[in-house]
Amino acid sequence: MAAYPRHEWTEKQYLSFERGSDSRHEFYDGDVFAMAGASRKHVRVNGNAFASLHAQLRDKNCTIYMTDIRVRISAKTYVYPDVVVVCGAEKFLDEEVDTLINPTLVVEVLSPSTEKHDRTGKFQQYQLLDSLQEYLLVSQDKAQVERYLRQENGEWAFTEITGLEATLELPSIGCTLSLADVYEKVEFGDAKEEESL
Repeated sequence: MAAYPRHEWTEKQYLSFERGSDSRHEFYDGDVFAMAGASRKHVRVNGNAFASLHAQLRDKNCTIYMTDIRVRISAKTYVYPDVVVVCGAEKFLDEEVDTLINPTLVVEVLSPSTEKHDRTGKFQQYQLLDSLQEYLLVSQDKAQVERYLRQENGEWAFTEITGLEATLELPSIGCTLSLADVYEKVEFGDAKEEESL
């Protein structure tokens, strides 16, 4: 992600700019960052994860979004998760109905340029959302998913699964994530593919 010249954007300025833009930007502590396009592998993994969960959520009181739904974490943080699920009534920032404020589960597909941020700063920000119950980090380079699950005491329990035969129960949304589904038609070790996101 590339930052715009520093001039301490306000939340109002960011939203006005973003709603008039043809491209997506995230907002962190007064800085606006343009989001680059994703690689073919990233798009496929993301689409597979969305499709698997979408099929399981059809008869549940949950809504799933992919890529273009904005999530407000705080007045200084707005992000675009790869996949986001909200169970129960959806809550939005305002009458524009384009900024979700109560996600239940968030999925981020890891990319070389964003992995460190997804694991640290972004996850720390997500934890500020009382509604968030599960946070998934999905590798695009190997069959691996890492899950953080909020406990009753507020702490986050970590689980990692690997291998195409592995599955992961997602109690926050009542679904099961199969790595065989997530990595369907994904080839690992493609050195020619450049990662841009």
